[in-house]
Amino acid sequence: MEVITQAQLDARVRRRVSASDVVQETMLEAHRDFEKFSGSTMAEFTGWLRKILINNLARTVETHLLAAKRDVRQERSLQDANDALNRSHLRIESMLSDHARSPASEADHQEALIEMANAIASLPEEYREVIVLRHIEGLPFNHVAERMKRTSGAARMLWMRAIERLRQTMNQR
Repeated sequence: MEVITQAQLDARVRRRVSASDVVQETMLEAHRDFEKFSGSTMAEFTGWLRKILINNLARTVETHLLAAKRDVRQERSLQDANDALNRSHLRIESMLSDHARSPASEADHQEALIEMANAIASLPEEYREVIVLRHIEGLPFNHVAERMKRTSGAARMLWMRAIERLRQTMNQR
């Protein structure tokens, strides 16, 4: 079933959605709606599963290709985004790390921390929350997602937007 799904997904969608995710969603729906299945043969059951799969494929394509906000043509390279995020992460860590400092550099460090705290405080609430959970509490994305009642992918995207907004805010100061 996964091979069929992989072949049916547009290449642009395959970069976003795993065929196994679509198959898993199909199997969950089939399990949930099994009492609605009225056939009696293996061919009818297979056809019923295929119908659910086709509906899920259509919904996936609609969500990722046809919806304006999720249009794949608006995507940035994942590698570019990861590089930018890694640079941000390293900057935040370097500001928060505790190295032996001279009194002057310690004062500079404290000023930078206050500036960053003010910049974080000025962010929208969900941006503040994802930054605090990820960088202050040091949670992995799956735990951030649980705490924020989001999927891991949604938490990661929110974090990327929050880091970008934080970067813009810091550059304006």
